[in-house]
Amino acid sequence: MDNTTVPVIDFSFIENLPEIDYVDKDLAIFNTLDHFPIFEYPSRIKAAAFAVCLSGSIRISINLEEYIITQNTLVVILPEQIVQHYEQSADFKGVYLGVSEDFVNNITPNIQNLLSAFFYIKRHPYTILTNEELEDLVEYHAILWKRVKNKDHAYQREVIQNLLLALFYDICDIFRKHEPQHTNKVSRKEELFEKFIQTVMEYYKEERSLGFYAGKLCITPKYLSLISKDVSGRSAGEWIDQYVVLEAKTLLKSTRMSIQEIADVLNFANQSFFGKYFKHHTGISPKEYRKV
Repeated sequence: MDNTTVPVIDFSFIENLPEIDYVDKDLAIFNTLDHFPIFEYPSRIKAAAFAVCLSGSIRISINLEEYIITQNTLVVILPEQIVQHYEQSADFKGVYLGVSEDFVNNITPNIQNLLSAFFYIKRHPYTILTNEELEDLVEYHAILWKRVKNKDHAYQREVIQNLLLALFYDICDIFRKHEPQHTNKVSRKEELFEKFIQTVMEYYKEERSLGFYAGKLCITPKYLSLISKDVSGRSAGEWIDQYVVLEAKTLLKSTRMSIQEIADVLNFANQSFFGKYFKHHTGISPKEYRKV
């Protein structure tokens, strides 16, 4: 483990493992974790990952929230999320798909009508599948794997990209059906909120000011607060704090950086300010959290 950075999971992490097939560095497909390195520390994933549990159970965390995944459950992990593996049952089996961050970023700007589903998946990364949904996803996996193995196809990459896009739509539809209240059309407020979250993900280590993010979106801080509350039920400030605290927790658990170094990385004036901020949001000091 690197002592100064959060561990990163990307395609280089698994590219030489047996029983995994690839298309360039855009897709990895497999059905066993037997040779998969266990990430025992919170680690940042640089890809989208899709997994369907076929039997048994596995205990993982996503953005430091713990989940026990059981039979007939679909899990989606999005790029830049923090993941950790704890344990799995002896009879755990599943099918898995990894899609590069670049590919996800290339297609998501063109599917604005899926934004509400992405919001939901970020907050609720797993869902129980019906028998029909399970069969459909397992069939997708089998078709994709067949296409991945067919290296002689002149348009292999294009075929796989379109299959993946269809899979994305179907997965988003599955999650959409589980939303308490869902609409088919993304509102202007939802679009602005998504841009706000993307901006926070880019700048949260440097900026915690509501005014900064409102300026980036060319709206007032008051209006940013309003749309954040309307769309997500949480204030814009709470979202900013969530990303800062998540990064702080991950650095405390996954690195040996000093508390002062972490304060510097997150752009706090000094260790004291960072300590007060962290305790305000978690109830314990950074030093205490590191020992938990």
